[in-house]
Amino acid sequence: MTGPPDLRIGIVGYGTMGRAHSYGYRAAPSLASLPMRPVVKLLSGRDEAGVAAAAASYGAEGWTTDWRELVQSADIDMVDICTPPGTHAEIAEAAASAGKAVLSEKPLASSYEQAHAAWAAVERARVRNAIGFNYRRLPAVSLMRRMIADGTIGDVRLWRGTWLSDEFTDPAIPFDWRFDRAMGGTTIADLGSHMLDMALWMVGPIAEVSAQSETFVRTRSSPEGDRAVTIDDASSALIRFESGARGTVEMARMAVRRPCDFTIEVNGSKGTLVFDYPRMNELLYGDGGDDPGLYGMRRIRAEHPSHPYADLAWPIGQGIGYGETFVNQTVDLVRAWSSGTWSPSFADGLSVQAVCDAMERSAAERRWVSVAEITQALQRSPAIHIETTR
Repeated sequence: MTGPPDLRIGIVGYGTMGRAHSYGYRAAPSLASLPMRPVVKLLSGRDEAGVAAAAASYGAEGWTTDWRELVQSADIDMVDICTPPGTHAEIAEAAASAGKAVLSEKPLASSYEQAHAAWAAVERARVRNAIGFNYRRLPAVSLMRRMIADGTIGDVRLWRGTWLSDEFTDPAIPFDWRFDRAMGGTTIADLGSHMLDMALWMVGPIAEVSAQSETFVRTRSSPEGDRAVTIDDASSALIRFESGARGTVEMARMAVRRPCDFTIEVNGSKGTLVFDYPRMNELLYGDGGDDPGLYGMRRIRAEHPSHPYADLAWPIGQGIGYGETFVNQTVDLVRAWSSGTWSPSFADGLSVQAVCDAMERSAAERRWVSVAEITQALQRSPAIHIETTR
């Protein structure tokens, strides 16, 4: 008997995200029936000892210190980008030119212009492409979106998202790529991209934003001396959706004792839905049609087989964790391989990046900024127009 054919994967980057994606590839076949077997053939990273150790730990068949070697390898069908945001576009363009399918971690790039170049490259090459908005694949979040689409809470009026972490609270943390806007992107793009993706996915296009940002620790130590921090430590924004709905978003890496806490709430004409990441297997639902004597929220355990992704997990009552979002991502991509279309795609990542750039401009110039202001500026370039409509 022969098993399914291999989907040969090369992962660029072996840090936390490279480890998370590797876990998803290893675990997926044990939880779902797949038409292909995901196999990590190569892992790349700049440090030889580090990448060699990671390859052995993650179960990769080989490793290299040159990501270009990985991209060009005839043994690779899919390139998975798990490097800092400022490198995503270059690697994605090279992978697309080599005819490889591409999965990129979020954000798609550190600027709309870079993201547009990555999107244009996969469009030209007509290769499968996806971006790693893994939180879409939490059962409770996916159920939330399904209930909104089904009209369970009526017309969406208000959307709000908050993401708080404490990773930058200590001013003694030395300077690294995360504090460099060109390499790591902003807090808006890093944390905010997940929330903005969910906002676009659940409510629809965003028309304009009014944002504020602050950098509380303006310099960080380095071997060469103190270096200026070029990213925001915390930002927030008012949002106006094209549908007429309103929203707010806040993201901060300066919230003491908040390790990775995000909350999404949607208020509609007939009800309310609330997701709180520390209780990731649950969704709160307030039904405006309930008997007044039952006033309040009901707690849905998003673990029933009828709920999205729950049939891939453990028996009801056991719940899932962060790692299963990457298992679910793997299952979705492998099952959709034959269709040639993946979701969320680079187009979704580009839409998110446009809102991120609008927020950054708004905070810098202290005014409302339309998303069209970001996208149309690039579209007016004749070279870009010819390139992307070929």
